[in-house]
Amino acid sequence: MTTLAPSGTGTAATAARWLAAATAALVAGISAAGLWAAGLYTDGPAVEAMFRGYDLVALAVVAPLLAASLLPSWRDRPAAQLVRVSMLAFCVYNYAYYLFGAQLNAALLAHVAIFTASLYALVLTVVALDVDWLAAAFRPRTPVRAVAVVLGLLAVPLATIQLSGLAGFALTGTTPQEPSQLVVPLVFTRLGAVLDLSLLVPAYLLAAVWLWRRRAWGYLLSTAVLAAGALHQLSYIAGMLFQLAAEVPGAAFDPYEPAIMALYAVGGGLLFANLRPPKLRATPAQPDRAPASVGR
Repeated sequence: MTTLAPSGTGTAATAARWLAAATAALVAGISAAGLWAAGLYTDGPAVEAMFRGYDLVALAVVAPLLAASLLPSWRDRPAAQLVRVSMLAFCVYNYAYYLFGAQLNAALLAHVAIFTASLYALVLTVVALDVDWLAAAFRPRTPVRAVAVVLGLLAVPLATIQLSGLAGFALTGTTPQEPSQLVVPLVFTRLGAVLDLSLLVPAYLLAAVWLWRRRAWGYLLSTAVLAAGALHQLSYIAGMLFQLAAEVPGAAFDPYEPAIMALYAVGGGLLFANLRPPKLRATPAQPDRAPASVGR
């Protein structure tokens, strides 16, 4: 039986785990407050309802998964490390909306702490990872090209929608329309376009290319963006349902969101399902067990 490559005992790995643990605790605490503390958000009924939907997903799914990935009995397994990176990536993107889109409110310092802790935890976690060993944990027959196609199917429409809205404003002055059915102020539409075009679209395309070519970093990046993306879609759905329950004017349910979420889930599921069981995983001390096509 091969030994598990540890997530690291150096300064970066230790700091990453502490920051990830702090992120999980902060997410759980402020999400609970957002759900049950009246008047925490000051942006009006539509944004309050949306954030409460986001808070539900963060409290019920993100914080528990992030905390579980840090358990000593699991944290050195590839699945736990991939979950940790995915949850931290979700937090960086998700809490950018709270931090840069929301009006001043009593939760601001908590959101600053979550964004900062998750960002640095993500960077330090990736720095501490043995990416070649992590890539070797996937079975040689992992359908990498099918997953790469899924990433392309997600990236191209997203880029097209956001670019067309911003280009239309630049050329004609037409205000970009919110691409989802969420009822939000223009600042959230603008912020979503900026985050999607600067973070998500490049990450999806880079992950697709690297995974298609079976590069080690492709396995890590693809798994992270697909798992985080599925939770982003779940948050949108929860936000829509909360807006409908709050009877926000103009609120509606977008039937395409569950289908998009399913696309993320299928792509990420194909990767997680093809992780080798522990006794078959290769380590850097046994390079002959790693797929020959995997490399940086």
